[in-house]
Amino acid sequence: MNILFNLIVTLLTFYSYAIIVYILLSWFPGAKESGFGQFLAKICDPYLEPFRKIIPPLGMIDISPIVAILALRFAQSGVAALFRMIG
Repeated sequence: MNILFNLIVTLLTFYSYAIIVYILLSWFPGAKESGFGQFLAKICDPYLEPFRKIIPPLGMIDISPIVAILALRFAQSGVAALFRMIG
């Protein structure tokens, strides 16, 4: 059971890092069009899109990824609490 918990927490952590890297790619011209940028878009955009629909950008700043990362952190805490209750 502990292995499953560690795997889920690790995957959520890596996904948070992938979102951060995806956001940072927007600072560099042409980076999102690279193979790596397109790969990150495929795995990050489906998760970020609902947040972008709910939270409008503030000028040129899109804060929806921050809220999305916070949601992942809350999910991580929820998983931790669930596994503590189970075992």
